[in-house]
Amino acid sequence: MEPVLDRKIKIIWDFRGPGAARTAEHYQKHLEEFIVIEELKFDITGFNHLSDTHSITYMVVAEFELKEVKDILKPHRGEIYLDDA
Repeated sequence: MEPVLDRKIKIIWDFRGPGAARTAEHYQKHLEEFIVIEELKFDITGFNHLSDTHSITYMVVAEFELKEVKDILKPHRGEIYLDDA
């Protein structure tokens, strides 16, 4: 079991409307840049198209980074990230 502050947290932005897919894909590029600039622990990002009018973009941060990243980037929601392995 990982120490509490080392847990991976998936923070999520929701995009809605006819341009949601393109917006989500574009926002992911900004998250990748942010990870490099801020030297975050993980470089996990992605996007998912949930419907024609709802897409999400996400990034994974270490729990100890969560407060600072949340204050800067204002994600809509979050969840504990579990590796697929």
